[in-house]
Amino acid sequence: MRRPGWFLSAIAAGLYIFLYAPIVVIIVFSFNAARFGTVWEGFTTKWYGALLHDSAALSATKNTLLLALVSTGIATLLGSLLAFGLTRFDFPGRKIFDRVLYVPVFVPDIVLATSLLLFYSLVGSFIPALELGMTTMILGHVTFQISFVAIVVRARLAGLDPALEEAARDLGAGEWKTFLHVTLPLMLPGVLAGAMLAFTLSLDDFIVSFFTSGPGSTTLPILIYSSVKRGLTPDINALATLIILISVLATVSLTWLQKNKQDPHPKK
Repeated sequence: MRRPGWFLSAIAAGLYIFLYAPIVVIIVFSFNAARFGTVWEGFTTKWYGALLHDSAALSATKNTLLLALVSTGIATLLGSLLAFGLTRFDFPGRKIFDRVLYVPVFVPDIVLATSLLLFYSLVGSFIPALELGMTTMILGHVTFQISFVAIVVRARLAGLDPALEEAARDLGAGEWKTFLHVTLPLMLPGVLAGAMLAFTLSLDDFIVSFFTSGPGSTTLPILIYSSVKRGLTPDINALATLIILISVLATVSLTWLQKNKQDPHPKK
Protein backbone atom coordinates (compact mmCIF):
# COMPACT_ATOMS: atom_id res chain seq x y z
CA MET A 1 0.00 0.00 0.00
CA ARG A 2 1.41 3.36 -1.04
CA ARG A 3 2.10 5.74 1.83
CA PRO A 4 1.28 9.47 1.56
CA GLY A 5 4.17 11.85 1.05
CA TRP A 6 5.48 14.28 3.64
CA PHE A 7 3.48 17.14 2.09
CA LEU A 8 0.13 15.40 2.52
CA SER A 9 1.13 14.27 6.01
CA ALA A 10 1.98 17.85 6.95
CA ILE A 11 -1.35 19.12 5.62
CA ALA A 12 -3.24 16.44 7.56
CA ALA A 13 -1.32 17.25 10.75
CA GLY A 14 -2.01 20.96 10.29
CA LEU A 15 -5.74 20.34 9.81
CA TYR A 16 -5.93 18.18 12.94
CA ILE A 17 -4.09 20.85 14.94
CA PHE A 18 -6.44 23.52 13.61
CA LEU A 19 -9.49 21.43 14.57
CA TYR A 20 -8.44 20.21 17.99
CA ALA A 21 -6.17 22.97 19.34
CA PRO A 22 -9.15 25.02 20.67
CA ILE A 23 -10.43 21.93 22.51
CA VAL A 24 -7.01 21.36 24.06
CA VAL A 25 -6.90 25.01 25.17
CA ILE A 26 -10.29 24.69 26.88
CA ILE A 27 -9.19 21.53 28.70
CA VAL A 28 -5.89 23.07 29.82
CA PHE A 29 -7.43 26.29 31.12
CA SER A 30 -10.10 24.39 33.03
CA PHE A 31 -7.24 23.60 35.45
CA ASN A 32 -6.02 27.21 35.61
CA ALA A 33 -6.10 28.77 39.08
CA ALA A 34 -6.76 32.23 37.62
CA ARG A 35 -10.35 33.38 37.96
CA PHE A 36 -10.26 35.61 34.87
CA GLY A 37 -7.99 36.03 31.88
CA THR A 38 -5.66 33.65 30.10
CA VAL A 39 -2.61 34.07 32.33
CA TRP A 40 -1.56 30.78 33.88
CA GLU A 41 -1.40 31.08 37.67
CA GLY A 42 -1.07 27.44 38.66
CA PHE A 43 -2.77 24.06 38.50
CA THR A 44 -6.04 23.44 40.34
CA THR A 45 -9.12 21.25 40.17
CA LYS A 46 -11.34 23.53 42.26
CA TRP A 47 -13.41 24.64 39.27
CA TYR A 48 -14.77 21.11 38.83
CA GLY A 49 -15.92 21.17 42.43
CA ALA A 50 -17.36 24.64 41.95
CA LEU A 51 -19.70 23.24 39.30
CA LEU A 52 -21.54 21.28 41.99
CA HIS A 53 -22.50 24.58 43.62
CA ASP A 54 -23.28 26.49 40.41
CA SER A 55 -27.06 26.38 40.25
CA ALA A 56 -27.18 28.14 36.86
CA ALA A 57 -24.81 25.63 35.25
CA LEU A 58 -26.60 22.65 36.79
CA SER A 59 -30.00 23.93 35.66
CA ALA A 60 -28.69 24.61 32.14
CA THR A 61 -27.16 21.12 31.99
CA LYS A 62 -30.44 19.55 33.07
CA ASN A 63 -32.39 21.54 30.46
CA THR A 64 -29.87 20.69 27.73
CA LEU A 65 -29.97 16.95 28.40
CA LEU A 66 -33.76 16.93 28.76
CA LEU A 67 -34.16 18.84 25.51
CA ALA A 68 -31.70 16.60 23.64
CA LEU A 69 -33.10 13.31 24.94
CA VAL A 70 -36.79 14.09 24.39
CA SER A 71 -36.34 15.72 20.99
CA THR A 72 -34.00 12.93 19.82
CA GLY A 73 -36.49 10.26 20.88
CA ILE A 74 -39.35 11.91 19.01
CA ALA A 75 -37.26 12.76 15.94
CA THR A 76 -35.76 9.25 15.76
CA LEU A 77 -39.19 7.62 15.80
CA LEU A 78 -40.76 9.99 13.27
CA GLY A 79 -37.67 10.20 11.06
CA SER A 80 -37.26 6.42 10.91
CA LEU A 81 -40.92 5.93 9.99
CA LEU A 82 -40.64 8.67 7.37
CA ALA A 83 -37.56 7.05 5.83
CA PHE A 84 -39.23 3.65 5.80
CA GLY A 85 -42.36 5.06 4.16
CA LEU A 86 -40.44 6.93 1.46
CA THR A 87 -38.27 3.88 0.71
CA ARG A 88 -40.80 1.07 0.79
CA PHE A 89 -44.08 2.62 -0.38
CA ASP A 90 -45.33 4.54 -3.39
CA PHE A 91 -48.10 7.05 -2.69
CA PRO A 92 -49.44 10.30 -4.18
CA GLY A 93 -47.11 13.22 -3.46
CA ARG A 94 -44.14 10.98 -2.64
CA LYS A 95 -41.78 12.98 -4.85
CA ILE A 96 -42.85 16.20 -3.16
CA PHE A 97 -42.17 14.76 0.28
CA ASP A 98 -38.85 13.49 -1.03
CA ARG A 99 -37.80 17.01 -2.04
CA VAL A 100 -39.18 18.73 1.05
CA LEU A 101 -37.22 16.32 3.25
CA TYR A 102 -33.98 18.18 2.51
CA VAL A 103 -35.32 21.68 3.13
CA PRO A 104 -34.48 21.85 6.90
CA VAL A 105 -30.95 20.66 6.07
CA PHE A 106 -30.23 23.51 3.65
CA VAL A 107 -32.26 26.31 5.25
CA PRO A 108 -30.05 28.52 7.49
CA ASP A 109 -30.70 28.12 11.21
CA ILE A 110 -31.52 31.80 11.61
CA VAL A 111 -34.33 31.52 9.05
CA LEU A 112 -35.73 28.42 10.72
CA ALA A 113 -35.48 30.00 14.18
CA THR A 114 -37.20 33.21 13.04
CA SER A 115 -39.99 31.24 11.37
CA LEU A 116 -40.57 29.18 14.52
CA LEU A 117 -40.65 32.31 16.68
CA LEU A 118 -43.23 33.97 14.42
CA PHE A 119 -45.31 30.79 14.37
CA TYR A 120 -45.27 30.45 18.15
CA SER A 121 -46.14 34.13 18.52
CA LEU A 122 -49.18 33.69 16.30
CA VAL A 123 -50.56 30.49 17.82
CA GLY A 124 -49.31 31.00 21.37
CA SER A 125 -52.27 33.19 22.27
CA PHE A 126 -54.68 30.43 21.21
CA ILE A 127 -52.71 27.43 22.48
CA PRO A 128 -51.20 28.08 25.94
CA ALA A 129 -48.94 25.02 25.63
CA LEU A 130 -47.07 26.74 22.80
CA GLU A 131 -45.93 29.68 24.89
CA LEU A 132 -42.15 30.02 24.71
CA GLY A 133 -40.48 27.46 26.94
CA MET A 134 -39.22 23.89 26.98
CA THR A 135 -42.13 22.60 24.88
CA THR A 136 -41.49 25.05 22.04
CA MET A 137 -37.77 24.27 22.17
CA ILE A 138 -38.42 20.54 21.89
CA LEU A 139 -40.74 21.05 18.92
CA GLY A 140 -38.21 23.37 17.32
CA HIS A 141 -35.41 20.83 17.63
CA VAL A 142 -37.60 18.01 16.33
CA THR A 143 -38.35 20.16 13.28
CA PHE A 144 -34.78 20.02 12.00
CA GLN A 145 -33.76 16.70 13.56
CA ILE A 146 -36.35 14.67 11.65
CA SER A 147 -34.72 15.39 8.30
CA PHE A 148 -31.25 14.34 9.44
CA VAL A 149 -32.56 11.10 10.96
CA ALA A 150 -34.64 10.29 7.88
CA ILE A 151 -31.70 10.88 5.51
CA VAL A 152 -29.38 8.60 7.50
CA VAL A 153 -31.97 5.83 7.93
CA ARG A 154 -33.00 6.07 4.29
CA ALA A 155 -29.39 5.57 3.20
CA ARG A 156 -29.29 2.42 5.34
CA LEU A 157 -32.55 1.11 3.88
CA ALA A 158 -31.35 1.75 0.34
CA GLY A 159 -28.49 -0.69 0.90
CA LEU A 160 -30.66 -3.53 2.19
CA ASP A 161 -31.51 -6.47 -0.02
CA PRO A 162 -35.32 -6.60 -0.55
CA ALA A 163 -35.00 -10.35 -1.08
CA LEU A 164 -34.54 -10.80 2.68
CA GLU A 165 -37.99 -9.33 3.37
CA GLU A 166 -39.49 -11.30 0.49
CA ALA A 167 -38.00 -14.51 1.87
CA ALA A 168 -39.55 -13.82 5.28
CA ARG A 169 -42.98 -13.28 3.72
CA ASP A 170 -42.59 -16.44 1.61
CA LEU A 171 -41.96 -18.37 4.84
CA GLY A 172 -45.29 -17.18 6.26
CA ALA A 173 -44.35 -14.03 8.15
CA GLY A 174 -46.83 -11.17 7.91
CA GLU A 175 -45.96 -7.54 7.22
CA TRP A 176 -45.68 -6.63 10.90
CA LYS A 177 -43.62 -9.70 11.84
CA THR A 178 -41.33 -9.16 8.85
CA PHE A 179 -40.73 -5.59 9.91
CA LEU A 180 -39.99 -6.50 13.55
CA HIS A 181 -37.77 -9.52 12.94
CA VAL A 182 -36.08 -8.70 9.63
CA THR A 183 -36.32 -5.06 8.55
CA LEU A 184 -35.93 -3.37 11.93
CA PRO A 185 -32.78 -5.28 13.02
CA LEU A 186 -31.20 -4.58 9.63
CA MET A 187 -32.02 -0.86 9.72
CA LEU A 188 -31.10 -0.49 13.40
CA PRO A 189 -27.50 0.69 12.75
CA GLY A 190 -28.90 3.52 10.63
CA VAL A 191 -31.47 4.36 13.30
CA LEU A 192 -28.75 4.53 15.98
CA ALA A 193 -26.52 6.63 13.73
CA GLY A 194 -29.39 9.02 13.02
CA ALA A 195 -30.20 9.23 16.74
CA MET A 196 -26.57 10.04 17.58
CA LEU A 197 -26.50 12.75 14.93
CA ALA A 198 -29.80 14.23 16.15
CA PHE A 199 -28.62 14.17 19.78
CA THR A 200 -25.35 15.90 18.86
CA LEU A 201 -27.15 18.56 16.83
CA SER A 202 -29.49 19.25 19.74
CA LEU A 203 -26.64 19.60 22.25
CA ASP A 204 -24.78 21.94 19.91
CA ASP A 205 -27.73 24.08 18.81
CA PHE A 206 -27.84 27.70 19.91
CA ILE A 207 -29.85 29.72 17.39
CA VAL A 208 -33.09 27.70 17.42
CA SER A 209 -32.86 27.26 21.20
CA PHE A 210 -32.26 30.98 21.74
CA PHE A 211 -35.23 32.06 19.61
CA THR A 212 -37.67 29.51 21.04
CA SER A 213 -36.61 29.56 24.71
CA GLY A 214 -38.58 31.05 27.55
CA PRO A 215 -38.15 31.71 31.27
CA GLY A 216 -36.44 28.82 33.05
CA SER A 217 -35.40 27.01 29.86
CA THR A 218 -31.80 28.21 29.50
CA THR A 219 -29.52 25.62 27.91
CA LEU A 220 -25.74 25.32 28.04
CA PRO A 221 -25.12 27.05 24.67
CA ILE A 222 -27.31 29.98 25.80
CA LEU A 223 -25.58 30.09 29.20
CA ILE A 224 -22.12 30.07 27.61
CA TYR A 225 -23.16 32.78 25.16
CA SER A 226 -24.36 35.01 27.99
CA SER A 227 -21.15 34.29 29.94
CA VAL A 228 -19.00 35.45 27.02
CA LYS A 229 -20.24 39.02 27.54
CA ARG A 230 -18.82 39.01 31.10
CA GLY A 231 -15.79 36.88 30.20
CA LEU A 232 -15.50 33.12 30.33
CA THR A 233 -14.54 31.72 33.72
CA PRO A 234 -12.69 28.44 34.37
CA ASP A 235 -15.83 26.75 35.66
CA ILE A 236 -17.34 27.09 32.17
CA ASN A 237 -14.15 25.55 30.78
CA ALA A 238 -14.50 22.72 33.29
CA LEU A 239 -18.09 22.15 32.22
CA ALA A 240 -17.06 22.09 28.55
CA THR A 241 -14.27 19.61 29.39
CA LEU A 242 -16.73 17.26 31.07
CA ILE A 243 -19.05 17.45 28.04
CA ILE A 244 -16.11 16.65 25.72
CA LEU A 245 -15.10 13.71 27.92
CA ILE A 246 -18.63 12.30 28.00
CA SER A 247 -18.95 12.70 24.21
CA VAL A 248 -15.66 10.89 23.58
CA LEU A 249 -16.55 8.05 25.95
CA ALA A 250 -20.01 7.66 24.39
CA THR A 251 -18.57 7.58 20.86
CA VAL A 252 -15.87 5.06 21.77
CA SER A 253 -18.36 2.86 23.64
CA LEU A 254 -20.87 2.81 20.78
CA THR A 255 -18.11 2.08 18.25
CA TRP A 256 -16.84 -0.78 20.43
CA LEU A 257 -20.32 -2.23 20.87
CA GLN A 258 -21.05 -2.03 17.15
CA LYS A 259 -17.74 -3.70 16.31
CA ASN A 260 -18.38 -6.53 18.77
CA LYS A 261 -21.91 -6.98 17.43
CA GLN A 262 -20.61 -7.34 13.90
CA ASP A 263 -17.86 -9.72 14.96
CA PRO A 264 -18.98 -11.50 18.16
CA HIS A 265 -16.24 -14.14 17.86
CA PRO A 266 -13.08 -12.28 16.79
CA LYS A 267 -10.14 -14.31 15.65
CA LYS A 268 -7.33 -14.70 18.16
